[in-house]
Amino acid sequence: NAWANSLSQQTNGQLKLQFYAGGAAGDERDAVRKMRAGQLDGAALTTSGLGQIVRSALVLQAPGVCHSYARIDAVRTKLAGEFAKQFEAAGFSLLGWGDAGQGRVFANRAVLTPDDLKQTRIWAWRDDPTWAAVLSAAGVNGVALGLPEVYPALRTNRIDAFPGTSIAAVSFQWYTKATHVTKEPRGIVIGATVLRKEKVDALAPELKSALLETGKKAHEALAKAIRKDDEKAFEAIVGKGVKPVSLAEHEKRWEGVLAQARKSLVGKLYSAELLAQVEKIAASAG
Repeated sequence: NAWANSLSQQTNGQLKLQFYAGGAAGDERDAVRKMRAGQLDGAALTTSGLGQIVRSALVLQAPGVCHSYARIDAVRTKLAGEFAKQFEAAGFSLLGWGDAGQGRVFANRAVLTPDDLKQTRIWAWRDDPTWAAVLSAAGVNGVALGLPEVYPALRTNRIDAFPGTSIAAVSFQWYTKATHVTKEPRGIVIGATVLRKEKVDALAPELKSALLETGKKAHEALAKAIRKDDEKAFEAIVGKGVKPVSLAEHEKRWEGVLAQARKSLVGKLYSAELLAQVEKIAASAG
């Protein structure tokens, strides 16, 4: 809303943004389909939607690589131009990067090892190939569901575990169906705002400049806010009695699973060269 107000003021009401929050426009697959059909001008997407537009962007979600904000920031900064070109080639303007919090595993039991994961009925998002690869590497059969199906499935015990960020677990009230959560995050859920390139290119120069300028400031502010809110959400979840469990003693076992998972995606989502490049940049960030 702050971004929309700022843009409207800067353009004297000539350019406005209208957001459909809370899934009002459907799941991310629906949003991408509607953009391609011209029914939506843009969308704020996470892993699922971005991967449907530029498959190789999911290298940012390669299991076990960008598991800290320092790493994800370093990689996106270094490869910003390359990703922008890929989105433009797909017909979209990449207005700004963001993220949706730190990825954790929530369950109704302590999940300390990959073997523990096998004992759960865990959610597998239909449109998230990177998580599917992790489950496969761990020998786990996930329960394929769309995002709106998760809470009903938790209520009926169709699933008893799910991957997600703390901010999502609170927003959707999923955490109320979990008793344990992993303490260490396994990755950062990426996000970005994209607009149909033809829509952006059709704007008058001064309007396009205002859109890009306000968009840059909005994404910088949003990234800071989401990261703080995700940490607060984790603390709130723990405060409500969900027990945090550490994976530190079993780190090597998880590293093996994650390494196998990301290698299995080479040639499917991203090239070996791109993965190596991302791994090198991430490692240099600590």
